[in-house]
Amino acid sequence: MNPATARWISAFLEAQSAELDAAENTLLAYGRDLKDFAGFLAARGQGFEAVEKPDIEAYVVSCEAQGLAVSTRARRLSAIKQLYRFAFEEGWRTDNPGLRITGPGRARTLPKTLSEAEVSRLIEAARSHGRSEAERVRNTCLMELLYATGMRVSELVGLPAAAGRGDPRMLLVRGKGGKERMVPLSSPARVALLAWLKLRDAAQETAQKKGGKPSAFLFPSTSREGHLTRHRFHGLIKAFAVEAGLSPEAVTPHRLRHAFATHLLAHGADLRAIQTLLGHADLSTTEIYTHVLDERLKVLVLEHHPLADKG
Repeated sequence: MNPATARWISAFLEAQSAELDAAENTLLAYGRDLKDFAGFLAARGQGFEAVEKPDIEAYVVSCEAQGLAVSTRARRLSAIKQLYRFAFEEGWRTDNPGLRITGPGRARTLPKTLSEAEVSRLIEAARSHGRSEAERVRNTCLMELLYATGMRVSELVGLPAAAGRGDPRMLLVRGKGGKERMVPLSSPARVALLAWLKLRDAAQETAQKKGGKPSAFLFPSTSREGHLTRHRFHGLIKAFAVEAGLSPEAVTPHRLRHAFATHLLAHGADLRAIQTLLGHADLSTTEIYTHVLDERLKVLVLEHHPLADKG
């Protein structure tokens, strides 16, 4: 990558971080997408500064030829369009070649979810998974909090310990773009949180006596981030699935988030309330769960109604 291209990407990402408070995962995705575009241009003897609309369109076509998913192509085009909007605003370009380029339409598929019984089995599996009592209590706390609040996994693992002090009825969650929201805690989640804090604090006190530094995180670890990583939690939930007798492929942290929303809706929760709890900026994002519920009710009728056609 030539120095000019690297400077463009670096300045754009810094602006996204400083001005929009973009999440680290979002910045990493932008960086990967723009580096891929830079590689495409380099093969054609071009850099960012000389790009025209047909060049961007040619890149989008090449992504499709590689068989990339519609969502991936749409995300890459979005990163490119944001880069050139930034370049135009900064005066690096006198025009914006990303204008009026239509990306691939995102197919809106229904989110896959888990039944209430399957979630219960996962939580029970978490209670018994771990080499020590501390690990088992931590795992229980992770699952109870995730299902009780519908948090994103990055929000869960990055929780500060202070958020759980004082037996809270509500938990302050810092979401995408630094936006904060309050989510209520269920009784099982509060019990699990208090049990974990007791063991966590004891372990922290022991570590400090040995010269260790105290951690501000609810789920501390020796990772670079200082807390349990998304990757580690992803591995844990797969292990819980195996112990619960569920397919590991069918269980992901995000499906617990879907389950939280779908189960609330099924029990009569207001869609606006679910939007607030999930931290969705737009109600249309939350409305997808009404379609999930409709689909499940349709399947229920077709499978169990006495007049349903079994042939």
